[in-house]
Amino acid sequence: MNIHPTAIVAEGAQLAADVQVGPFSIIGPDVEIGSGCTIGAHVILEHRVVLGEGTKVGHGTVLGANPQDLGFDTKRTDTGVRVGKNNTIREHVTINRATRENADTVVGNDNFLMTGCHLAHDCVIGRGVILANTVLMAGHVKVDDGAFLGGGSVFHQFIRVGRLAMVRGGSRFSKDIPPYCVGAGTNLAMGLNSIGLRRSGLSAEARLQLKRAFRLLYLSNLNVSQALEAAAKEAWGPEATLFFEFVRGAKKKGICDYSGKELGADE
Repeated sequence: MNIHPTAIVAEGAQLAADVQVGPFSIIGPDVEIGSGCTIGAHVILEHRVVLGEGTKVGHGTVLGANPQDLGFDTKRTDTGVRVGKNNTIREHVTINRATRENADTVVGNDNFLMTGCHLAHDCVIGRGVILANTVLMAGHVKVDDGAFLGGGSVFHQFIRVGRLAMVRGGSRFSKDIPPYCVGAGTNLAMGLNSIGLRRSGLSAEARLQLKRAFRLLYLSNLNVSQALEAAAKEAWGPEATLFFEFVRGAKKKGICDYSGKELGADE
């Protein structure tokens, strides 16, 4: 274990034997840090924080601080932050602990959170997600596997970002972004994330089905309920089925509107 002499590690904290902790960092008594983790300088890990193996935490990051919720009882000790394996969390990221009883703000495995990102309480990040610089999430945001969120994009509370969705930098969302789509502007869907779908290894048949699904939902002159009824009468592969299931579940916030941009030949 390599702990800088200026770092403070509270009694009760559980650190694997090979963990590295940088100068002036503070590790609270309820923190667990797995093998191969690296903690930079001036990092604060407080309350119930669990870091999975191989996770790297950049300088100035704060994990497990109290949620920015005026109704939260700061004396509660049963909420925390749970981070999976092999994540890269860069400088000055903040991830607040959950508000719900016995709950965690969750980051899965193999994610990359760039400088200055903020995850508010009760957020859930899947696997292989990339958050570019200064992505800001309010409470209870859920981001599914493989999504890419561009720099400076902001997300209202309780919304969902679907699998392999891509969000353009500087965009703003208070509605759900369906899987496999490109989100942009304010609550707009621009089309399918064609490049991302190919890079993820989706077959040509799956991509064609998603194109048909997108057109049925957004370009058929049907409302969402009618489009879902029409979709239920057809046989779809797993990706298109997921697309429609996600839309069907968007009851709290609704889904992004179509931007009016024509789909390209590859979309």
